[in-house]
Amino acid sequence: MTAIQLTPQDTVERGLALAAAEGATGCVVIVAETSSTNLRWANNTLTTNGAMRGSHVTVIATVGAGEGTATGVISRSAVTEDSLREQVSAAVATARDATPADDARPLVDGTTSADWDDEPAETSVTIYEKFAPALGETLQRASSEKRWLYGFADHEVVTLYVGSSAGLRIRQALPRGFISETGKSGDLSQSAWVGAATRDFADIDPLAFDAELTRRLGWATRTVSVDPGRHATVLPPAAVADLTTYLFWQLDGRQAFEGRSVFAKPSGGTRLGETLSTKPVQLRSDPALPGLETFPFVVARSSGASDSVFDNGLTLSATDWIRDGKLETLMTSRHTADLIGAATAAPAIDNYALSVDGATGTTDDLVAGLENGLLLTCLWYIRMVDPQTSLLTGLTRDGVYLVENGEVTGAVNNFRFNESPVDLLSRIGAAGATVPSFSREWGDEFSRTATPPLLIPDFNMSSVSQAS
Repeated sequence: MTAIQLTPQDTVERGLALAAAEGATGCVVIVAETSSTNLRWANNTLTTNGAMRGSHVTVIATVGAGEGTATGVISRSAVTEDSLREQVSAAVATARDATPADDARPLVDGTTSADWDDEPAETSVTIYEKFAPALGETLQRASSEKRWLYGFADHEVVTLYVGSSAGLRIRQALPRGFISETGKSGDLSQSAWVGAATRDFADIDPLAFDAELTRRLGWATRTVSVDPGRHATVLPPAAVADLTTYLFWQLDGRQAFEGRSVFAKPSGGTRLGETLSTKPVQLRSDPALPGLETFPFVVARSSGASDSVFDNGLTLSATDWIRDGKLETLMTSRHTADLIGAATAAPAIDNYALSVDGATGTTDDLVAGLENGLLLTCLWYIRMVDPQTSLLTGLTRDGVYLVENGEVTGAVNNFRFNESPVDLLSRIGAAGATVPSFSREWGDEFSRTATPPLLIPDFNMSSVSQAS
């Protein structure tokens, strides 16, 4: 007997009905339909391309009322009519066996999206119709110049359907793409990296990427050994995003309130209102940031420090996390907002923009103003050392360069670094204009970022690394 496939809307409606029949007092069903396509290239040759479809369903069942409400959450892929019944039963059974949830709140009510009945949006290889020919040209050019190019391009569209027993019916499709490319010298002794995020690849120019890789490999024809220590260092927007994304993820109200993060006061409570930088630094999120648009409502498949399954569908709005150098807001659910005494909930938003008021210019402008120091293009293998200070460690990779009298004069050895992105805010020597950025370390997971290039007068290269 052939399993019956359900539309996303059918999955939501049947899931809610099954939960009610099982005795659940509340239910949320989240259906995510993903359409993706990718290209890979290596050794100056396109190696693979493909297109994929995926479906993921989360059922959140609640049992009980008020402070005695318990939840059960079950997530599965490729749900059929038969498997949905089993999934809902498992969610309700899990809720009955669970202790009351401390984040219990009334489910978010709402109206039905105008496009609720629409099918999931799709992408295809046609998204690369302008990108691919230009990429082919760069691969041929690299071969003729005895260089090597390696890279990956990905595009996906996620269509969410969120429905609840409180009447919520939301549908929204969201595109996301990125390119990550590495160039190597003919003898493979030197390498450089570039990357960018995009919504539709219309703004991605492979020829410009190749020109930048060629420039950086040209810098590396001279190599210089540099000792570890504190160096005046220019960080392009990509490297700033490597560090800022970790800072962003630490803006958790509950962790700060409980003394488990850099945003906790030693004497108790949070550091809300404290000055983190004397520079006019802004860190904000907004679901409608141009070019960085994201879902304008909460999507929570589990409850955590600043997330709550009870908040699914809650409207997100522009939020200042850091304003004029001061810690303005910490991420909270409705529950944790009450816990830390915040006036309103400030759920996480899947984008951010870091800026310094009045800052203009580019990475090249910051380099031109540096008498002696380093240009650090990207970081990798970043790990937390001490959450109380936000101290991170990691390695440099694919391009650390020597700057002398405002010019890049060679490549230098790699380093291990030890730095706190929160502390860096207080040590900014100069900044450029904020532009869309792509983190080498986190971009495939969190790509909707905008950051400026920064000059840090004393970036801590703690030791030499043999990484290449």
